[in-house]
Amino acid sequence: MFKPVDKNAQRLKRHGRSRVHLSGTAARPRLNVFRSNKGIYCQIIDDVAQVTLVSASSLDIKEVNGGNVLGATAVGKLIAERALAKGITTVVFDRGGYIYHGRVKALAEAAREAGLEF
Repeated sequence: MFKPVDKNAQRLKRHGRSRVHLSGTAARPRLNVFRSNKGIYCQIIDDVAQVTLVSASSLDIKEVNGGNVLGATAVGKLIAERALAKGITTVVFDRGGYIYHGRVKALAEAAREAGLEF
């Protein structure tokens, strides 16, 4: 019989494997990315204290569409600005089980250009 493929379950499996090696601390929090069809969302998380320090999404920016690379670039710049305003300069990048390509890559590169180090 044909068994349907659950792509999100596969992504969560990949994310779990990478999360074993990634952890955010107060000195170097984790930049997590979530990608949907319509938007892109990211958070900077301190895993030790279990608290979200900064967040940004394509919903925060009205002029862009989060479903494309331009929207992801704008969100990357926004998260970097908010992080630098809170004194966060270095992070650990968590791609969330997604391939480092397209919107995820655009967000990461925009955050790097705006001043975050990872």
